[in-house]
Amino acid sequence: MADKKELRVYNSMTQQKEAFRPAAEGKVGMYVCGVTAYDFSHLGHARAAVAFDVFYRYLLQLGYEVTYVRNFTDVDDKIIRRSNETGENPLDLSNRFCQEYLTDMADLQCLPPTHQPRVSDHMEQIKDMITQIINNDCAYVVDGDVFFAVDKISNYGCLSGQKLENHRAGERVAVDSRKRNPADFALWKAAKPGEPSWESPWGLGRPGWHIECSAMSAHYLSFKFDIHGGGIDLIFPHHENEIAQSRAACQESCVSYWMHNGHVTNNNEKMSKSLGNFFTIRQITERYYPLALRHFLISAHYRSPLNYSVLQLEGASEAVYYIYQTLQDCEDTLSSFREATPSEGTEPKGKTVRVLPDAEKCIKGLRKDFHDKMADDLNTSHALTGAFQDALKFINNNTNTLKKKQQKQRQLAIIQSLTEIEKEVKGVLDILGLLPPITYSEILEQLKGKALIRADLTEEQISRLIEERILARKEKDFAKSDRIRADLTVKGIALMDVGSETIWRPCVPVEQEEKLPS
Repeated sequence: MADKKELRVYNSMTQQKEAFRPAAEGKVGMYVCGVTAYDFSHLGHARAAVAFDVFYRYLLQLGYEVTYVRNFTDVDDKIIRRSNETGENPLDLSNRFCQEYLTDMADLQCLPPTHQPRVSDHMEQIKDMITQIINNDCAYVVDGDVFFAVDKISNYGCLSGQKLENHRAGERVAVDSRKRNPADFALWKAAKPGEPSWESPWGLGRPGWHIECSAMSAHYLSFKFDIHGGGIDLIFPHHENEIAQSRAACQESCVSYWMHNGHVTNNNEKMSKSLGNFFTIRQITERYYPLALRHFLISAHYRSPLNYSVLQLEGASEAVYYIYQTLQDCEDTLSSFREATPSEGTEPKGKTVRVLPDAEKCIKGLRKDFHDKMADDLNTSHALTGAFQDALKFINNNTNTLKKKQQKQRQLAIIQSLTEIEKEVKGVLDILGLLPPITYSEILEQLKGKALIRADLTEEQISRLIEERILARKEKDFAKSDRIRADLTVKGIALMDVGSETIWRPCVPVEQEEKLPS
């Protein structure tokens, strides 16, 4: 892409957009906080994963060598509580939900990170870091527990703006009287009966929540790396405490860019397991094709709140159907000409086949529009509008034109134009993670299958209704014909008359208007 804008990202530490310049030229180190594996992951987890997957893909497209680390928390109070409820071994339970998460990520077409470390596999690194923090007089041991002393860090609160004097005892949770400061937090927890535990210099126990990410990011990326990401809810206390303990272990510790994605909300309230207002990824993908969900997740800027609604998901499903149908039509049309199309854009007589002027303008416009939006803090919210929609419109118009008789030179120019624009469209979809791993016809069938599930109909039932409608039209019972079509539209099924044939495709369900009594 010529005349590229410089990539700028919003840094939560400075609260402004900054030019992205990694510490090592051509290389990027990125750590993103993953899930606590005790249940199926919800849409909030999906949003974080997709947001940073898009960033990962874009960095790769820009030519960076990226080391992407996303952790699993597989040792945690929530896991222990859930295992006590189910009678399952805590590590077995967390391993099961780690695998379920990876299944969801594959469905959402998130690329596997370079490393996906688990807490249980990095106890030595965690204990070594805690030891270093104690040796640097920033932590203390009480009855086998190790607490971090926040008073020892002069700039505690630099990320979140939280002030130590605001942490007054007894306001939200019972404060451990053994702490020197109510804001002090656990680096290591002494073992309790029935809980998983590991040997340590302070006795049997397990890590606190925050220390794992400091230890694993340092292990895979060193104490200095480029990007640390996660949900906005992690800014405090998790990321604030990460900064404190990493600096306590190594004064040179530094993350260049802190990046946070916004919440997924339900009726404008944060979606979370603790509030019980969440939907799991699996619940959504049972009814919507996973790439429709991915489209929905990137439809708002990653830092903005994203409000969940069925209407939004329906709109995303229709949008991806239109994209893949357009590409399918283009592929079908071009396939009939490809054998006769000269290779490398030349006619047998040596004349160069050039793309149409409108196509060249469309390609340049799409390249510039897409990169400008992505370079502006990954603005995916408008990446599939504007020039992208113009490209789809060009494909549809010229696919139809190509079916008509054309002069040979113009026919070849249209074929070349469609080929080049299709390539550009696919390039955009690939960076956004929306390029399907299967054929367009297969994905269209799967989208239709999900629409049938939502409509609570079978293909056979729709076929019968189409036959009833055809018969009604033959008998000039247009009221019945219109009613069949309207009833199906309410359920998200659109009937389309193509020549003498009636076909169907998914659509956004339309509420029937109440008719006034006559």
